[in-house]
Amino acid sequence: MAILLDGKKVAARIEADVKKAVAGLKKGAPRLVGVSVGETPATYVHLKSQARLAGELGIAYHLEVLPQDATQKEVADVIGGFNKDAATTGIILQVPLPAALSAEALRHVIAPEKDAEGVHPLHLGAVVLGSGSVVPCTAAACMEILKDYDIPLRGKEAVVVGHSEIVGKPLSMMLLKEFATTTVCHVATFEAGRLEEHVRRADVLVVAVGRPGLIKGEWIKEGAAVLDAGINRSGSGIAGDVVFDSASRRAAWITPVPGGVGPVSVAMLMKNTVALLQK
Repeated sequence: MAILLDGKKVAARIEADVKKAVAGLKKGAPRLVGVSVGETPATYVHLKSQARLAGELGIAYHLEVLPQDATQKEVADVIGGFNKDAATTGIILQVPLPAALSAEALRHVIAPEKDAEGVHPLHLGAVVLGSGSVVPCTAAACMEILKDYDIPLRGKEAVVVGHSEIVGKPLSMMLLKEFATTTVCHVATFEAGRLEEHVRRADVLVVAVGRPGLIKGEWIKEGAAVLDAGINRSGSGIAGDVVFDSASRRAAWITPVPGGVGPVSVAMLMKNTVALLQK
């Protein structure tokens, strides 16, 4: 059976560092603002958890909830107001958004000096160059887990399934920086019937798609490290993108869902919030 990659343990280390950094800030206390459009029971639980952690670490937190039918311009105007608010030091756009809205366009409205999620083009550009102190939270969380468990990357075959701007693309750049031989799979890989062949050769596999059971356990290479960043909610609970039971019998390391990448992503959001004030 695989070793469980305990995200809560990794997050606790990061949170302790953040709390210490907040206490040592000379620019005043950080204030993180979450902008949400509409609210479902699932997102409400997530946002309450986010707010609770911020409070524990000494970060002021405000959630701005807009109505479900808010327009692109209305959301952009609200973000623009927080850009101008001197008391607000960090902003995150909460997803998912209603289908009529573009998350990518709205993220780019956030001023780079207040982009706590690390997804502004300036921050993403720094990731490509292998620098920058504010990086996309989930991509950074995966790298923190790999580092904490001393999972080797140099010369290894790394496969990232999902090529979003907030996880797959920046993570591929971060893996390349560590000299992993990196392949990125996406919807066209699946359409071509080649996803399985790429997954089977992965020494390090990271999946961030949002499709439960996409990756079958029998595809996993013996001794691989598997990081499942998928969060899929159903009536039976929360599941990842990887079939956990069968994958854990072949992998050497694997993240559970929940309790794996998720807690570390939230901790990285708090770390980014403080990093913005340390610039």
